[in-house]
Amino acid sequence: MVHGVKQAADGGRERTAADVDARRTTVRDMRRANRSVLLTRIWLDGPLSRHELGQSTALSLASVSNLVGEMIAEGLVEEAGSVESDGGRPRVLLRVAPGYGYLVGADVGETRVQVELFDLAMTALAKAEYPIASAEPDPRQVTDHLLHGLAAVIEQAGVDPGAVLGFGVAVSGTVERTADAVVHAQTLGWDGVPLGAMLRAGTDIPVHIDNGAKTLGQAEMWFGAGRGVRHAVVALVGSGVGACVVADGVGYRGAHSSAGEWGHTTIVYGGRRCRCGNLGCLEAYVGAEGVLDRFRQANRGRPAAGGDEESAFAELLRANSRTAAKVLDETVGYLGAGVANLVNLFNPERVVLGGWAGLALGERYLPQIREVTARHALRQPYAQTSIELCRLGPDAVAMGAATLPMARLLRDGGVPREPAARVVPAPARPVRRPRSRTR
Repeated sequence: MVHGVKQAADGGRERTAADVDARRTTVRDMRRANRSVLLTRIWLDGPLSRHELGQSTALSLASVSNLVGEMIAEGLVEEAGSVESDGGRPRVLLRVAPGYGYLVGADVGETRVQVELFDLAMTALAKAEYPIASAEPDPRQVTDHLLHGLAAVIEQAGVDPGAVLGFGVAVSGTVERTADAVVHAQTLGWDGVPLGAMLRAGTDIPVHIDNGAKTLGQAEMWFGAGRGVRHAVVALVGSGVGACVVADGVGYRGAHSSAGEWGHTTIVYGGRRCRCGNLGCLEAYVGAEGVLDRFRQANRGRPAAGGDEESAFAELLRANSRTAAKVLDETVGYLGAGVANLVNLFNPERVVLGGWAGLALGERYLPQIREVTARHALRQPYAQTSIELCRLGPDAVAMGAATLPMARLLRDGGVPREPAARVVPAPARPVRRPRSRTR
């Protein structure tokens, strides 16, 4: 061996500083990946014991104990009781500590902006709402509502802004997956709105933005009606209509994140004009705005009673008239045909019907929706699927938005707290309806 050159084990090549750094990076990445696997299992399926974690993740008991010990020391994971084991000592159960941090989710709907704050057990701790009067709201006004809502729920819950792990926002339309989170929402009149950049100018809390149907889908797949299946379609029916397609456990986004625009598939050639400008879209027939407009036209220009869209839709469902019954029967027919298209296209194990209007229709007409779907779908794929209602309620979109920062935390295997955040002052007494919801 030549003096001054170290003989390496890998064929005689000298080990450089780059080799050492690469090895450290690989070990660090592997450790983070293993933490991610454990943290995800604990959060989605906990409380779980170390033994159960080892069995379900294929990690050694030593690795599980070591990594769990780290997360307990950080305050990210905590003990949550114990269960008896077969002939041995009781096994300690583990869960993600609810108070380790907080998540804020917002639903930018057609009629209001709704903001909610959750702990890590997904218990809702605070809520603020702001009405939207215009069919094409000014993005700056929506941004103001979102930032004021963020400050309001933090203040109402009495939490440290620095403990908020992220602010998830659900919107209509397509969201470019870039730093600026540019939104293209044709029905709102938004063309290339850099909503992410606009929000980040007002807060240091990490901002995450996605389509509302996709956030609903993530929530329902994680701890709602989609649990336990790998192939599903989660349908959102509110003022507008959309869907989240899940294939083999992964949400399908398409080439540029616009997949799932179910509401803008054509159900009637040359039919009613949709808010998007096209003719015959499904949304023009089953979206709440379209249903109410069809009733008004059938009712000789007299609209359904109610001060806003949701109350008017509820009044229509309660109305005891032939006109209302005819419009609702037609709506169920269009909706069933639309669901049949989903069954034929995607062969899902389950179709989950959600959104505030979808739930209202489903609670009354689900058997009829299934019947119409069966008439229009191919027999075999229909026999292989089930049609269920969303289990997380009408606020599930905001809840799903709150899972966006949680998904980042799980993917990273737990990250250090962000520095204290900057948020705008809260407005004077927005509409707030706090409640408790556990998963």
